[in-house]
Amino acid sequence: MKVAVVRNHENRGVIGRWGQPSPEKYAESHVQGVVDALREGGHTVAVFEGDMTLPASLEQFMPSDAAFGLPTGMVFNMAYGIQGQCRYTHVPALLEAAGVPYTGASPFGHVLSQDKVISKILMRDAGIPTPAFQVASHPDCDLGNLCFPLIVKPRHESTSYGLRLVSSREELSDAVRAVLTDYEQDALVEQYIEGREICVGLLGNEPSVELLPLVELDFEGRQLQVITWDDKYHKRPDEPKKRCPVDLPHHLEENLQQIALAVFRVCHCQDYGRVDLRIDRSGNPQVLEINSMASLGPRASYVVAATKAGYSLTSLVCRILDIAHQRYFGVPAPRQMPETRHSADGAPSAGKATPCEQQAAAVEGLCTRP
Repeated sequence: MKVAVVRNHENRGVIGRWGQPSPEKYAESHVQGVVDALREGGHTVAVFEGDMTLPASLEQFMPSDAAFGLPTGMVFNMAYGIQGQCRYTHVPALLEAAGVPYTGASPFGHVLSQDKVISKILMRDAGIPTPAFQVASHPDCDLGNLCFPLIVKPRHESTSYGLRLVSSREELSDAVRAVLTDYEQDALVEQYIEGREICVGLLGNEPSVELLPLVELDFEGRQLQVITWDDKYHKRPDEPKKRCPVDLPHHLEENLQQIALAVFRVCHCQDYGRVDLRIDRSGNPQVLEINSMASLGPRASYVVAATKAGYSLTSLVCRILDIAHQRYFGVPAPRQMPETRHSADGAPSAGKATPCEQQAAAVEGLCTRP
């Protein structure tokens, strides 16, 4: 099947520069890893910019079926957006309008997940534990019942952009002011939860969502017990190690997974995602946030968990594509089987099929749509 990997790299295809620029980009090496995985899985792959040029590029790469007007390919979405508000929604919304299927959350799911205030309200209303918070639109914000230390972060960013741990009113004002100035949005001021930090990966859609093994961020020996932008971009020498599996009682592990699944549901995520939690000193879980487009870089928590579950990067990426294709069309993504291999004496040899190829063989002939 034709698969268009869409990401933001050049950020040139816009009418004007307007709104808050996106600080995020998928590393080109990580994009290439996904491209290589899809090709190994038997797909025809091209990479496109997630900007105004995208519809015309997709129409040329995978034009609709002439007979029925149905799509003839899918997008593997790795686009964070270029500028403005709710940037994760931009490419999915463009694809919805163009009639192109894609992997990952819908615009609705992305906006619910990326707005940290809305997602926390949804969690709270659903009975899901999450730290107490206030929204700050001024440096001298009202703390309500919050007490120091506190976490301050932009309302709409991810990857720990702008995140600070503060222990005084002066530090709080500085942190909120920085968010308002640098990110042009309100700050989320949240009660800091001292304890262990756990990531829960999810793969699939209702009624069958696979819960991946837990991953713990190990802050042992480090004074700052929070994950920062520098950690996520591997710029600190004391970056927390990722432990998988996690040493937790079975009942607590199951509880964390079920909480993560509840968050995945209330935030209307699709195909895959990651929920970050803390376990406080009393053993009570608290949800920090959900990532509706979990990183697929080789050192990312989501990939660490998937590897422990038995996936290679190829089988994980192909599985995400299959899950999305099944959501749209009821069957996994069709693919070309590998060319016949030959043994040393020149005789044909089938070789060992990848997990994606094995799954494709099982549904061969069922998919009537390219």
